[in-house]
Amino acid sequence: MSPKAILAGGSGMLGRALAQKLVGLGWEVVILTRSPKENATVREVLWNAESGGAWTEELEGAAALVNFSGRSLQCIFTLDNSREILDSRVNAVRALGKAVAKCKKPPAVWVQCSATGYYGSNGLGLCYEDAPAGQDFLAEVCVQWEAALNTLELAATRRVVLRLGVVLDTQGGIYPPLAKLTRRFLGGTAGSGEQGISWVHRSDALEIFLQAMQRTGMTGPYNVCAPEPVTNADFMRVLRHSLIRPWTPPAPALLIRWVARNVMEIDPQLILGGRSCSPARLQEIDFPFEFPELAGALRDLAKW
Repeated sequence: MSPKAILAGGSGMLGRALAQKLVGLGWEVVILTRSPKENATVREVLWNAESGGAWTEELEGAAALVNFSGRSLQCIFTLDNSREILDSRVNAVRALGKAVAKCKKPPAVWVQCSATGYYGSNGLGLCYEDAPAGQDFLAEVCVQWEAALNTLELAATRRVVLRLGVVLDTQGGIYPPLAKLTRRFLGGTAGSGEQGISWVHRSDALEIFLQAMQRTGMTGPYNVCAPEPVTNADFMRVLRHSLIRPWTPPAPALLIRWVARNVMEIDPQLILGGRSCSPARLQEIDFPFEFPELAGALRDLAKW
């Protein structure tokens, strides 16, 4: 019998990519989503991420539960948006926790998404997994997100928290808009350029999810980022080189804030903030990064 994976909130870029990877490896995959599609290549089941329902039956006997659920951060952090970002994550964990607790044979492992935003923005030094949490909004979201999982009684389920860095993918995230700007000779440094970018190539991110699901020795938090964090200035320099574009003047922080809010409709913190993190715990288990260096990762993406 094929192992079964439940991907809660798995209809986004990373969730669908993981689903396809698992299907290719012979797994049975079920995506829990608010808007299931009947003709989807992977079976999709309706859930509301807040309460029980028929979806809870899918968890019985599953080999793995992976939780991606949460409102997108691609917005301005108004009071209402901020509340929805936090509540959508915490409520989904609680709903899943109640369902798992009722299983006769609960999932063997729960892989929970979090983010390197846990450590706060624009701090000094390299953050390892045992570093303290930051003090800003995104840090508070990650702290409460992880706490919602850690307080659950899950005696038969191993727990892994993946603190995702910036996932580089041609299908979504920051790479497509930055590549588009750079190709138009607008790929300059954002603000001071000193903000850290803890990045990871999609291929490595997916393999980390797979190992978290399968390696029984993996528990607790892991930074999902390459061993080479860079500053925004270095990232844009390497991106320009990968796309064969010349140096471009930097964009002042004031301009970035205006464009972020009025054109991109995202919070400026997502561009002007950042943190440098180390995948120390992945390195301890000798995780084989396919793309440990930014230059190689961006060259690969430029071919797609």
